[in-house]
Amino acid sequence: MSTVVLAHAFNAGPSDLWYLDLADRLTARGHAVLAPELPDATAPDPMAWRHVLDSTVAPLDPTKTVLVGHSLGGVALLDLLARHGNDPRGRYSGAVLVSTMAGPVGYEAVAGFFPETGFDWPQIRSAVQRIRLLVALDDTVLSPDPLEHVRRFAIHAGATTTVLPTGGHLPNWTPDVRPADPLPQAFQLVLECLQ
Repeated sequence: MSTVVLAHAFNAGPSDLWYLDLADRLTARGHAVLAPELPDATAPDPMAWRHVLDSTVAPLDPTKTVLVGHSLGGVALLDLLARHGNDPRGRYSGAVLVSTMAGPVGYEAVAGFFPETGFDWPQIRSAVQRIRLLVALDDTVLSPDPLEHVRRFAIHAGATTTVLPTGGHLPNWTPDVRPADPLPQAFQLVLECLQ
């Protein structure tokens, strides 16, 4: 079967939010799920996250691997894809980006994750077979307009997008309140990428 690599959000960990439900659904279907603890999630360093993600994916066959990123985890995966480019081992099977930013959103704590010249979209597209984006219209992190991020992903990355009318930053959460509600739409998008 395939492997799914999950990159969690800023101020979260691999067992928070909808991540465990996603992992349970995928492992029940025989897929391996790797969800590394990205270091210092409350004060993240892009190079430290890069190192962990690179180490996680290094032994994997990209053609049998789907990358899933939530928020800043998705941004870190965009960096990974931009550096993967035309790897002779092949393209990743897919990338599912949930509430992921297509560019800076004004949070100083994560500004270092965004390249000064913007993402290398052609390299990202060449590194992955399918990109799926899941966004809610009321996401206050994807400011000033979530649809602007959707537009950039669609135009520059060729992403197919699912837009929900509500759900916030999928979900709305704070460091003290982390709902573990399932996110079935993310599971369905991963399944699309596994085919």
